[in-house]
Amino acid sequence: MFEQTFRNIDDVLWKEAGCATELDYTEQTSWMLFLKYLDDLEFERSQEAELRGQSYQFIIDEDHRWSKWAAPKKADGSFDHDNALTGDDLIQYVNFELFPYLHGFKERASGTDTIEYKIGEIFGEIRNKFASGYSLRDALELIDTLSFGSQAEKHELSHLYEVKIRNMGNAGRNGGEYYTPRPLIRAMIKVINPRIGERIYDAAAGSAGFLCEAHDYLRYGPDGEGDDRRLSTEDLETLQTRTFYAKEKKSLPYVIGIMNMILHGIETPNIVHTNSLTENLSDIQEKDRFDIILANPPFGGKERKEIQQNFPIKTGETAFLFLQHFIKYLKAGGRAAVVIKNTFLSNSDNASRALRKELLESCNLHTILDCPGGTFLGAGVKTVVLFFEKGAPTQNIWYYQLEPGRSLGKTNPLNDDDLKDFVTRQERFEDSENSWTVSINEVDPETVDLSVKNPNKAEEEPLRDPEVIINEIETLDKESEEILEGIRGML
Repeated sequence: MFEQTFRNIDDVLWKEAGCATELDYTEQTSWMLFLKYLDDLEFERSQEAELRGQSYQFIIDEDHRWSKWAAPKKADGSFDHDNALTGDDLIQYVNFELFPYLHGFKERASGTDTIEYKIGEIFGEIRNKFASGYSLRDALELIDTLSFGSQAEKHELSHLYEVKIRNMGNAGRNGGEYYTPRPLIRAMIKVINPRIGERIYDAAAGSAGFLCEAHDYLRYGPDGEGDDRRLSTEDLETLQTRTFYAKEKKSLPYVIGIMNMILHGIETPNIVHTNSLTENLSDIQEKDRFDIILANPPFGGKERKEIQQNFPIKTGETAFLFLQHFIKYLKAGGRAAVVIKNTFLSNSDNASRALRKELLESCNLHTILDCPGGTFLGAGVKTVVLFFEKGAPTQNIWYYQLEPGRSLGKTNPLNDDDLKDFVTRQERFEDSENSWTVSINEVDPETVDLSVKNPNKAEEEPLRDPEVIINEIETLDKESEEILEGIRGML
């Protein structure tokens, strides 16, 4: 129903000079969608209050409501073009009146966990990139046709928004770091098997794909075919307010993550805009810990010396610092699934060996999923997924080498069927041609090498797809740029 509207919005953005990339498209769609959602939510709540004979206190004042400036209507409900701002007047209003007013909620909010605070955060981070008020007017009128009234409408909008995020990821470079393939996330969640009442955490949330998929798993069942009736009112309240927690450093994914969670039915997402690595691990208390951690932390970055001081194992590699963060934040008995570069398993530097030893001694690293090249579109690196439980040392590691039987790429991405065999066999740690078990006694205590070496197959280096090689070159270029930026920052 809404798919053509989204295409039309993209057409408007494509013609707009200030919007040049898929990242821009998603960012600009996000702030407009958010304000339309907020207006629909407030209208729904005011109607409910009226039915109960109560008054409703609007969050957004009358002059700045969507229905006043973005989509004024006549008495008969038709669009009031005569009173709708457009051209330079619209751009002036949005940039110099609307956005400052919305950003002001951050100071006026009663607490950081309120929707008012989220409004202030979003509009302090995002910028209107429309230069033409006529293009903006076209986009606003299209957004106004979207409705958040029913669960079915929200579900369709969430699906379309996910497509936008995927396209942003497929565009490569910066977009790729915000997008983890959803079939991989769903498989990770099925193995972890979260339950209502458990607190779920992602310290590098990106577009919040892990939390959104975990929400759908808990609310609708593993195959997405359940319904709300199987959950009590108390369960639904728990999902809304006490289940999903996240942190995100960068502004754009922070905004996109909030919008993505809202579209998946979480009205006030617990996403904090912060760099998780600035926290000193020695300050973490039991009350801060979580039952489940699901994450794909950024890798390849180089953290400054002062950031490294927050960690017992000093390293500049961002992903290795995040892994220490996750181990520390996990409760005793807590479960985690974390994507990491496959070189983590065999790097010979002191920090890598110390971190592998720490993981094996403080956690039961029970499963390692080896992902093929091309799993992450726009990223040439090979990855593995570490599944571990906090509290008891590792005894056996079950490995699974994922081989879809084809080269993965933009036209042939990973799908749910590719991971079915892994999920089924993992439940029983079943050995097969692609899976095997290694005892901790077989791991060299000096090197702590955990490399993926399938004993069922002869070692051979397969020819790599040209697209994977190109993506790897781009990734190395990006890592070099980040290292140079870090050096410049230290000078």
